[in-house]
Amino acid sequence: MPTRPTLRRTSTDASINSQVLEDDDPRYTKEFESLEDKQEVERDILRKMDYRARRKHQQRVRIEFNIVSMIERQEFLLRLARALMAFGSPSHRIESQLVAAARILDVEAEFIHLPGVTICSFGDQESGCSDTHFIRCSSRLVLGSLHRVHVIYRSVVHDEISATTAKERLSDLLAAPPPYSAFVRFILAFSLSALICPLAFGGSFLDMWIAGLGGLALATLQICVMSKSSTHANVFEITVAIVMSFIARGLSSIRTRVFCYTAISSSAIIGILPGYLILLSSLELASKNIVCGSVKMVYALIYMLFLGFGLQIGSDFYLLFDHTTRAKLNALEKSLANTVTLSGTWLSDNDTHLNATDIPVLGTWTFTHSLQPERHHIVDGCFRSPDAPWYMQQFPWWTAFMIVPVFSLLSSLGNLQPLRSRELPVMVIISCASYASNKIANHYIFNRSDVVSAIGAFTIGLLGNIYSRKMGGTAFTSMVTGVLFLVPSGLSQSGGITAHGNGIDIGGAMIAVTIGITVGLFMSQALVYMFGSRKNAAAFSF
Repeated sequence: MPTRPTLRRTSTDASINSQVLEDDDPRYTKEFESLEDKQEVERDILRKMDYRARRKHQQRVRIEFNIVSMIERQEFLLRLARALMAFGSPSHRIESQLVAAARILDVEAEFIHLPGVTICSFGDQESGCSDTHFIRCSSRLVLGSLHRVHVIYRSVVHDEISATTAKERLSDLLAAPPPYSAFVRFILAFSLSALICPLAFGGSFLDMWIAGLGGLALATLQICVMSKSSTHANVFEITVAIVMSFIARGLSSIRTRVFCYTAISSSAIIGILPGYLILLSSLELASKNIVCGSVKMVYALIYMLFLGFGLQIGSDFYLLFDHTTRAKLNALEKSLANTVTLSGTWLSDNDTHLNATDIPVLGTWTFTHSLQPERHHIVDGCFRSPDAPWYMQQFPWWTAFMIVPVFSLLSSLGNLQPLRSRELPVMVIISCASYASNKIANHYIFNRSDVVSAIGAFTIGLLGNIYSRKMGGTAFTSMVTGVLFLVPSGLSQSGGITAHGNGIDIGGAMIAVTIGITVGLFMSQALVYMFGSRKNAAAFSF
């Protein structure tokens, strides 16, 4: 059988009425789509739309340079959801950022965030199927990493980097160790508890050192014990509250009244107060996120009940053994609440007045006198004798100019913000501005911690949004330090954490403070959005 001669494309030159097919000819590469004019296709699509759909289609943001496959884009969204949850981003920001990223990346997806888990569902229009992923991880507020996640997210939606590169950067960020060692975090916990004692709860120079030791013990248990034992983690908060309250009551029972129970016990447990949790729940309830907001709010209230119960148990447990201190406290409570009332009658025996008929002949009188706490030299729930030395007195007002910036700096570092970062000075400035506005408002508005906190939060929201829009920073991370500073400041206006006596009153006071903070943040957000364009990310900057 004769063999067939070898034929090549160039052999078509010898055939009649034939053409030579080049290597990039569409009839050879089978890429017939490239022959169509893309502009004509775009015009045909726009011609079939109405005016509103055509305007929305032209204004949409699209990825044009860093185009990757659909699988890479979906994996980036999954990694972004895990990073936002791991570094403590609010729930309403998680959903809105994921939806914005999916819309810009042209990924058909739906996201639902529940406490502790995020559900991501990716659809396929051609096959009519969907792929659902459940992402679950523990969260911890890490300001530095959260800012880097936001920078990566913004780089992707602005078409600066591809989704594949962003996914790798998020993986490295999730696997990175904490920016500070355990020893540095111990020092930060000691300093924060020591500084907040005279600043918010009226503690003396001696009280601040005891409160600092309490904060150090709390941080040691959190880092070394709670993270390694799930059994101790369940009873960690109530145990710490009992021990701190017992020690503070024992020190305050010294006859010379050297230490203050309210200042020490309130400052020592400042590291486990759920102020940030209640704030997030209030924001989520205000933004109509009922599921996450209600769950977190109820959990925070029960958590405050545990803390109040632990504080009361620790104090009563010490008074069970020291009957003398119990008798003194009862006597002091009765004297402070004691009211002297004198009543009597009078008889008019002088009838020389011309209009004697206009004056009643008989009458009664009542004289009431209340003993003021100042008579006992009690300031902010602490005994402060004017004859005591300086280290037993309350700090003068001008010391706040030094303590507030230092506390704001250490609070930002305690939330794992890198020391060498551009956002750190901004955090300190916004926090100091919020404290100043809070103090000025408290000078004119009395016994309204919610209104005062709203004014301070309005200042924070306004400065944070201005920094975000004019300087390109991240509003959320720059505002967190100032917002967390308002929680102990607002509680101090109601007499401290332990002044209420039970967890329900403490929870009510904290809810009043956080609702004021929520209203202030929403007012600042509404004011900023009246004069600026809406961003592609979250609807709320906090």
